[in-house]
Amino acid sequence: MASVPCSLEEVRIMVDFPTINPKATGNRIRDLRKKNHMKIDDIVNFMGFESQQAVYKWQRGESLPSVDNLYALSRLFGTTVDDILVGCDEEEQSSSVHFKLLLIRLIINTRQHLSFL
Repeated sequence: MASVPCSLEEVRIMVDFPTINPKATGNRIRDLRKKNHMKIDDIVNFMGFESQQAVYKWQRGESLPSVDNLYALSRLFGTTVDDILVGCDEEEQSSSVHFKLLLIRLIINTRQHLSFL
């Protein structure tokens, strides 16, 4: 039987660690580029790249931009870095984390209630 978490640190360990979905993030970069009526070359020139290869790799989800490049993209697109990045199973993770936190709260409350008996 699994142990019941007693501390905030144990609760943090139980919550799934969030990760970035490269394919979905690449799609988001492509969508933001198109929404802003930009071509690949517009991004290449803004970033000072010598070729289009990096931007194509981002859009295909083969690689992710560096933190500096994400920041530059956010400025270019007039958005935030957080808006560019897409988490793996973003909706699923959010509801899963919410459920786990509710369950942990219930366990802790039950434990506190039982200690008074």
